[in-house]
Formats: sequence, structure tokens, C-alpha cells
Amino acid sequence: MTTAISRRAMALAGLLALTTAVPATAQNQPLPDDAALQAALGKSRAYVDLMNRTMRAVQSWNRYRSWVDMRRGPTGRERYISYGLYSLYDVRGEIEKASQAATQEPAFPNLDDVVRRYIQAYQALAPLIERAERYYERKDYRDDNMAEGRDLHRQMVPLAEAFLADRAELEAEMKKLRERLNGQELAAIERREGKSAAWQMRNIMMSAREVIDVMPTNERPIADMPAFDAAVGRYSAAVREMDAFKQANPGALSIIDSQASSWLGQVRELREKLGRSRGDVRRAANEANWVFR
Repeated sequence: MTTAISRRAMALAGLLALTTAVPATAQNQPLPDDAALQAALGKSRAYVDLMNRTMRAVQSWNRYRSWVDMRRGPTGRERYISYGLYSLYDVRGEIEKASQAATQEPAFPNLDDVVRRYIQAYQALAPLIERAERYYERKDYRDDNMAEGRDLHRQMVPLAEAFLADRAELEAEMKKLRERLNGQELAAIERREGKSAAWQMRNIMMSAREVIDVMPTNERPIADMPAFDAAVGRYSAAVREMDAFKQANPGALSIIDSQASSWLGQVRELREKLGRSRGDVRRAANEANWVFR
């Protein structure tokens, strides 16, 4: 099974629909008006942009882990040492915007604190990943008998573990607020213009993301079938809602019409295979990868 259905890869795709997260004490408190909602959505976009760009560090670390014995560290005799690490993106702009957003209203104390810690963890790890990427790209280990490689490994491991832990916490927090703000955003669109094309588009995307949220992964290969069925049912209802709108407004949703219907068909094919395999995605990897992509 490929990494296309790993939890961390799916997190990246999920950020396309993410907003932000709120502290538990505020999760059920409605935002007072559309202006506050837009402020929260704007703040969340800064966090989403940061997470999307810094995902490269996760990918680079996973690349490194794919060929190194993490307990022993690099020796220079690894079969796939040429894999090295991926170079990182320039994220200074995203860090600046996210840092500013963490000080702005509406305040989400838990989330804002996690974002600050996440930035610090990234800034501690990133320079070492960049050094290691150059080290293996230039094959410097052939000159120093892997001395710097071992030193880099010793430094990177605890920093990478801290970074990944902070990212997991941030992903969980972001998911909480995404669910809350998505509903509020949908309601705000309906108040302004009814169940318009924009409402239909948002409803489809939100329902599709619910399916992705409950899909099995490499780390959790056995699907929660009742949850999966419920999510597929909600997406199916959203597609039917879109069909009714389309009949009354020909051509209004041509941008997602066929894609939304095709995706529902593929999700149902995946559901059929999962049913036969008792929810084990390892027996439906091709279908799961297609749905994810």
C-alpha cells in the first residue's frame, strides 16, 4: 500500500478544506456575526498555509526514515542511502503571517499556543534537515566516514519527534474548528443567498472531506464501517441536493458536476471492497488511493 493513504499524507489534502481550531470551552459558542466568522476564517487560512508548506519537513523526515535504521543511525552502508532527504521550502512568509495571526482576534488560546510551539519546533528542526539534505546530496559521508551524518542523526531524532508531536496536536485542533466553522460558513452563505451555487459547492466539499476523515490509512488500516457508511450517506445526500439545484439552474455547477458524481461512484466501489474485506484497506489499496487522489 502506498503512502498516498497514510495519515500524514491525508492531512495535507485535508487542509484544502480546513479552517482553525478552538479551545474546548469555546467550541459551542457561536461567533456573533459574519464579520467575526470572516476574521476567524482569515486567521485559519494563515495557519493552513503554514501547515501546507511545512508539510515538506514531514515528507523529508519520512524519506530519511525510509532508509536509515533509526535506532542505530546511518552507517554509510545503507542500500538506499542515495535517497537522502528532500530539500525544504522557503516558509518565512508563512511563518510571519501565522505568527501575526496568533496575536489577532478572534483569540483561540489553545490553538494559538499550539501554533507558536509548532513554529518553534519547525525552526529548530529545519536547519538540521537542510544540512542533512546537502550532506547526503554531496555524498560528504564518503569523506568523513559518516561522522557528520551520525552527529546530525543524534540531533535530529528528538527534534523531529517533538515537531511531529506538535504537528499532530495542531492537526487535531484544526480539525475541531474546521468542523465548527464549516457549518457556520454554510449557514452564512444560506442567509445571504439561499442554497445557491456557492452553497452547493461548499456543501459538496464539506461532505467529501467527512469521507476522507474516516477513511482507513496505513496506520489504521481497518475502517470504522458505520462511520464510513454514515459519511458516504451524507456525501450522497449532498450530491442529490446538487442534482436538484442543477435541474433548476442548468449549467450553474458545471465546474464540479461530473467530478462530484464520479467521486461518489468511486467511493461506493471502495465501500464494496471494504465490505468484502471486513474493512481492511490493504485489500482495497488501489480504490483507496484513487479516492484520496
